[in-house]
Amino acid sequence: MPMFLVERAFADELELNKEAFQEINRINNESDVKWLYSFLSADKKKTYCMYEAPNAECIRVAARRANIPADAIIEVGETLRPEMFI
Repeated sequence: MPMFLVERAFADELELNKEAFQEINRINNESDVKWLYSFLSADKKKTYCMYEAPNAECIRVAARRANIPADAIIEVGETLRPEMFI
């Protein structure tokens, strides 16, 4: 399945609880989107998230339903790691 990097910018510091994450995951599941992991910026106002989804539109739909931003959605390809070149 294609993978995507999603950048999200928030007006305030992001503070989500377990229930909020569960709701987001429920919406993602209904939208055929799988959240893999996220990085949170030092100021807690941006996230960079990796997803699997059939296409970027599925991620946009899930984000709208969850009322969270999806400022940039970039399809990514092959994973590269430094140890691959040693």
